[in-house]
Amino acid sequence: MPQALPHALGRLGSQLGVAFMRLLSPLPLPLVRGLGWALGWVLYALVAPRRKVVHTNLLLCFPELPTQQRRALAQQCFVYFAQAWLDRSWLWHGSAAQVARRLQLRGAEALQTAQPVVLFAPHFMGLDAGGTALSMLQERTLCSIYTDQANKVIDAWIYAGRQRFGAPQLYGRIDGVRPVLRGLKNGQALYLLPDMDFGPEDSIFVPFYGLPTATVPSVARFARMSGALVLPVVTRMTRSGYQVDVLPAWERFPSGDTPAAIEADTARMNRELQSYIATMPAQYYWVHKRFKTRPAGAPSVY
Repeated sequence: MPQALPHALGRLGSQLGVAFMRLLSPLPLPLVRGLGWALGWVLYALVAPRRKVVHTNLLLCFPELPTQQRRALAQQCFVYFAQAWLDRSWLWHGSAAQVARRLQLRGAEALQTAQPVVLFAPHFMGLDAGGTALSMLQERTLCSIYTDQANKVIDAWIYAGRQRFGAPQLYGRIDGVRPVLRGLKNGQALYLLPDMDFGPEDSIFVPFYGLPTATVPSVARFARMSGALVLPVVTRMTRSGYQVDVLPAWERFPSGDTPAAIEADTARMNRELQSYIATMPAQYYWVHKRFKTRPAGAPSVY
């Protein structure tokens, strides 16, 4: 009984949170964004451990910036994080017409090819808006890799939200690569978000902002195994919603099938990612412990 009560209260709180998001969905976007601005500042002030993570990431990646400028970036990062979270209200519960008005998709004609397609989708705050735009506003079926959430109410909410338009296929991370490869070969475009630290087991160390960083080489491997084009997808939060750009396919990628080629291609992926981050550094997902896994003998940065 003592364990059941916190579990029940946590479930109730999650259900109330989802209900709150439904209530937000019809509100004007400036009001939703204003609430996100206020929530972002509250999170920055109160969630000290995550604030430290953001400041550490920015110091490691932008040591040349003045301290005050990095602090401003961190504060804006929390605001964008909160605004993007509240935007899921209208993305997943608003009317289809409302969602379509707030999403601008450019370059999607590149998906109309007979070749398999891997969409490299970095962790910008608008990643769910990018997935929704690609599912809703172009014809090719998407697939992606899904990690189950510990909170089952939130897990069901996210799962349903990401499948709302276009019936994208979500493959479980625990199921491995075979279902994903079958999807690619059946014409599904893989919406892939590999720029996180998933631990040392499946990662290699390649530079990211000059630091040896544990990076999943999945983009190069899926492209090699399926013969896919790799199209970057960059999603930018705007005043009117989101702008989702499908960029031209990377040329000469992958460069080969040897371990050295996979390492070189994964390092290139990080270089390309840095160029996208440079256009909107505050919208990248700096709240993640990107440098948690360290080379042997290297101390923790967090």
